[in-house]
Amino acid sequence: MKKLILIISIIAMASCSNNDPQEQIKNLNGYWQIEKVEIEKDSVIEYQLSQLIDYIEITDSTGFRKKLKPKIDGGFINASNDSEKVTAKVEDNRLFLYYETPFDEWKEEVLEATEDELVVLNRDDKKYYYQRYKPLLSQDEEETQE
Repeated sequence: MKKLILIISIIAMASCSNNDPQEQIKNLNGYWQIEKVEIEKDSVIEYQLSQLIDYIEITDSTGFRKKLKPKIDGGFINASNDSEKVTAKVEDNRLFLYYETPFDEWKEEVLEATEDELVVLNRDDKKYYYQRYKPLLSQDEEETQE
């Protein structure tokens, strides 16, 4: 009986994972803060607080990614005037992001893209883990401080 429950639990968890590329595309848009980079299985760089966040906007498979610097009031400052052109493509039931700048072109595979988490594998086999950005000072906290 315990084995049956274990098997059913594993199947249920696997079916809940969001690996549908079309759903992943929908979850990409928004502000993302780097959490960690897995260089190798045993080598991970953790980011406690990053000064830059990534803003991704994709509509009809094309869009851009831009680096922004969050302000204490919840707004943003452009970290640079540069942005990267992004094209999302589904290949072999996997989602790839093709980037293009005047200086380079590359692609990354989206391993996971949920409402709150984003994991991508870059061309150097490094895994980048992001979490949905949450302002340091939320709108509710601002109102209570006034």
